[in-house]
Amino acid sequence: MFAVPLTEDAQLRPLEPWQAEEFLAHIDRAREHVDPWVPWATRSTDLDSARAVLQRYADGQAADARRIYGIWLDGVLVGGMLFVSFDAASGNCEIGCWLEPAAEGRGLVTRAARLMIDWAFRERGMSRVEWVTAAHNVRSANVARRLGMSLDGVLRSAFPYRGQRHDNQVWSVLADEWP
Repeated sequence: MFAVPLTEDAQLRPLEPWQAEEFLAHIDRAREHVDPWVPWATRSTDLDSARAVLQRYADGQAADARRIYGIWLDGVLVGGMLFVSFDAASGNCEIGCWLEPAAEGRGLVTRAARLMIDWAFRERGMSRVEWVTAAHNVRSANVARRLGMSLDGVLRSAFPYRGQRHDNQVWSVLADEWP
């Protein structure tokens, strides 16, 4: 197992099925806040469903198609980062995040995203990293800006949520643009 420091009191670590109980407790604290952005937050309501979410990412990692990591602050799981998709053959991947309110405003997501983008480009030879967010999710769009991503465009009415359709912004950074 590895842990990458984000700050003196925060770490980025793999999030695995055996951590389902801790993951569920975190999602219970964060659900209302992250539900609009993280589709599986609503479905992770008991230990089996939480374990199933983490298992899907473990299976995805084994297939080199996706990954999930947790952000721990003072030893408590408070959020995470993921490769929503990871296609080494095409050189494209998408990263995403979620964070409970208690951990906001510390730069944890931006730091973790930088590490993941750097790894995708330098270690895996990816060509493009995307960040997709609901158009009204200002905090997420601000992270994309801080990462030096470009707004590629808006996918109109692309995201269904609770009976309404929302626009998605697609941001990206290319390998030759990454510092």
